[in-house]
Amino acid sequence: MNILCIVGSPRGEKGNTARLAALVAEGARGEGATVETVYLKGGNVLPCVACDTCHRIGVCPQKDEFEGLKRRLEGADGVILASPNYIFHVSAQLKAFMDRCCGVIHRLAFSGKYGASVVTSGGGGDDPVIDYMNRFLMVTGIRPVGGVHATMGALPQGEFTPGLRDLARELGESLVRNWRDKVTDPETERTIADFGERMRELVGWNRDAWPYEHEHWEAE
Repeated sequence: MNILCIVGSPRGEKGNTARLAALVAEGARGEGATVETVYLKGGNVLPCVACDTCHRIGVCPQKDEFEGLKRRLEGADGVILASPNYIFHVSAQLKAFMDRCCGVIHRLAFSGKYGASVVTSGGGGDDPVIDYMNRFLMVTGIRPVGGVHATMGALPQGEFTPGLRDLARELGESLVRNWRDKVTDPETERTIADFGERMRELVGWNRDAWPYEHEHWEAE
């Protein structure tokens, strides 16, 4: 299994989010996966400018790293999304990547992949952020297997406890096993299927403005 780990933290590889994501990646590697990590520190993926070009031709015209990152994710079997909790949401760095996936979402273009979510915070409130990230995975077609979070202010000397380390590694192991065994969850499958029908209808309404996406759904 080939996994792309996307860490949306301005601290990059030195932050708590990267450290927790690395434990998830460690668990995945223990199950035989290959994991590549990308750090979104800011500037390498710019905010969406709502130009609609991706809907018309399938490619974003902005000159940054987004299209390359999208292609790498298209070629992967799974993804680990990781973000600090900034005021009860993902970081601006990860949100910019998510917003740029609007064309991906219209086609559920990452279908067939599996994913997991990782969040760290100073003071908690992480579950809604994980839920949001897993929802994002589903609307791109990815099956989420769960998430792990760390409230750094509650940890001794800001260090992950052995139990938390185990949970993170187990999430990585679960990601690989679910992909390997093609595990499905009825509620997840329903959510993805219902959203796909919603996007098929939306693109149909805008067929003249969004020819690239319309051709995709016509071919389905």
